[in-house]
Amino acid sequence: MGVSWFSRRFHGAYTVRTRNPPIPCFQRRLLSGSNSKINGGDSVLPVLIIGAGPVGLVLSILLTKLGVKCAVLEKNKALSKHPQAHFINNRSMEVFRKLNGLADEIMRSQPPVEFWRKFIYCTSLTGPILGSVDHMQPQDFDRIVSPVSVAHFSQYKLTRLLIKQLENIGFRIGSEELSPDDVRLEEHEVLMGHECTSINTNDHGVTVTASFLREGKYMEKDFQCDFLIGTDGAGSTVRKLMAIDMSGEKDLQKLISVHFMSQDLGQYLINERPGMLFFIFNTEAIGVLVAHDLKQGEFVLQVPFYPPQQKLEDFSFKMCERLIFKLVGRELADIDVMDVKPWVMHAEVAESFLSCNNRIILAGDAAHRFPPAGGFGMNTGIQDAHNLAWKLASVINGIAPPSILSTYEMERTQIANFNTALSLQNFKAAMAVPAALGLDPAIANAVHKTINNTVGSILPSELQRVFLDGIFSLGRAQLSDSLLNENNPLGSRRLAKLRQIFEEGKSLQLQFPAEDLGFRYHKGALVSDGDSLSSAPETPTGHRRDYIPSTDPGSRLPHMNIRLLSKLSSRELFSTLDLVSSDNVEFLLVIAPIEESYVLARAAFKVAEELKVPLKVSVMWPEQTVEGISRSDTALSPWKNIVDAVEVKRSPSSPSWWDLCRMTDRGAILVRPDEHIAWRAKSGNHE
Repeated sequence: MGVSWFSRRFHGAYTVRTRNPPIPCFQRRLLSGSNSKINGGDSVLPVLIIGAGPVGLVLSILLTKLGVKCAVLEKNKALSKHPQAHFINNRSMEVFRKLNGLADEIMRSQPPVEFWRKFIYCTSLTGPILGSVDHMQPQDFDRIVSPVSVAHFSQYKLTRLLIKQLENIGFRIGSEELSPDDVRLEEHEVLMGHECTSINTNDHGVTVTASFLREGKYMEKDFQCDFLIGTDGAGSTVRKLMAIDMSGEKDLQKLISVHFMSQDLGQYLINERPGMLFFIFNTEAIGVLVAHDLKQGEFVLQVPFYPPQQKLEDFSFKMCERLIFKLVGRELADIDVMDVKPWVMHAEVAESFLSCNNRIILAGDAAHRFPPAGGFGMNTGIQDAHNLAWKLASVINGIAPPSILSTYEMERTQIANFNTALSLQNFKAAMAVPAALGLDPAIANAVHKTINNTVGSILPSELQRVFLDGIFSLGRAQLSDSLLNENNPLGSRRLAKLRQIFEEGKSLQLQFPAEDLGFRYHKGALVSDGDSLSSAPETPTGHRRDYIPSTDPGSRLPHMNIRLLSKLSSRELFSTLDLVSSDNVEFLLVIAPIEESYVLARAAFKVAEELKVPLKVSVMWPEQTVEGISRSDTALSPWKNIVDAVEVKRSPSSPSWWDLCRMTDRGAILVRPDEHIAWRAKSGNHE
């Protein structure tokens, strides 16, 4: 029986990959296959997370909900207020639905969708519009394929909500120093101002040395843990200390990020041309403006950066104001530049997500660095945490051996590589617009590289800068009104090419439903049914494609509205995703109310009980049988963890649950704690 085979494999038969780690790694008796609980004793924390960004904070919430003791170290004394990421995709919002109503709070707090559904291309924010793209379609709001929609919500605001969630479940947030002799970091703590400086392993676990400032002097302290998770961003210290290399395309583009406020500009854009991204091209300046919140007047301007001819100190607040005015097309009375930061765009994936016998683990930007095109960075990291949390909890609670953690790397590397390629495609699509206008960014970067490799070693730095600025000024002259108009043959051809790019959907895209909800693990903690996994993973197209529900092993469980038999009188709607518990490591078996499937469920309960793997059975009843439904408790006695659910079709012509899954009602679906399918039988053959 497939359920039995998967359960036994999950319980103790995964092969641990052998590695040649860069530092001596410990071998604990536990790694031999024993499923003893890892509780770390009184002085060892089961899980220590390095980095208090969204990925680390989400992981700490998920682990705490699953009963795992954990704490977080963050090198900064205060959390960043730079907006950074802002697009939260469907799958991440589904994860947030189960974090004590976080998704609902985001939906209430985000700007109205009418303010951010479009990307606008223009010569200035007050000048002619070259084109616009609406990235929202009617089905995006229907909640047919998901119980929740995408969101536009700045990262620092998300971080605030996550901190509030942690405080509500008992976490302490602060930078209080521990006594010099105390090597134990308390569970439920986010310790600010503590930077990881070294990592060592021995027979007792992982020892992390953290540096912190006390009375003007830097001091160090050691902390012990069983598992160390690096969620410390693109420049990850944990990754560097483990000597884990990145592979892919490095240094795609250097940029300056200018965070500023202006309610004057926000109100103007609300009235005249609301949008999320504004791509601005004129003879004086070029930049991309991200409207994080038009009502609050919060923006981030991204402009290309060309060091060493340009220096960070060149971008003073006053200089940034002048640059913004050039792009807006007029001065702003209330402009307030908050922060200026340089950053480098990469498209890379870590060569390993695991080190030291799976005890040191990378997640989020520490494991993969994408171009921001499509918003895959933070979202992929959130889903890393979702995949990792239940596996860590399974090991720590003695349900599975540590070798199951190898499936975290196996599964998430597949997705990271795919999303890297998709982000890169989307970034190149974004570059097609300026290229059509005669401003190919690849040529600009090549010119900059040539200057660095030739006259850069001869000319004084100031002359180099004048030379570079002169070349770029000549390039921006392509955008003059006299050239870029329908009466000029060259300008007319360029504008026609621009229209073609927009009409064919070949510009920068925001949404990728097929990849967002439809990503699938082709190998890992799952069992092939011989029907779907033989095909190779798809290659990214760079275009928006609709999500098609699937129950192929490795896929996310499809969403359908349901009612619970125990709450039929309330008429309250749930999602099939709600059948999967978020409060304990528990597998879900979905069956139809037929005797053959009841036999399967009883056998599955017996195997799960023998192996101490928690299991819940959901019996899915057709909508038309609602009057004659009887609870399944008797059929599945003596087991009690049973939920009877009644499908709710949107219309009489809508597919039933089993039709949606492309299965017969004699089939069965085994779902993992992260809502991905571990095994299925499409018909009555449950072998």
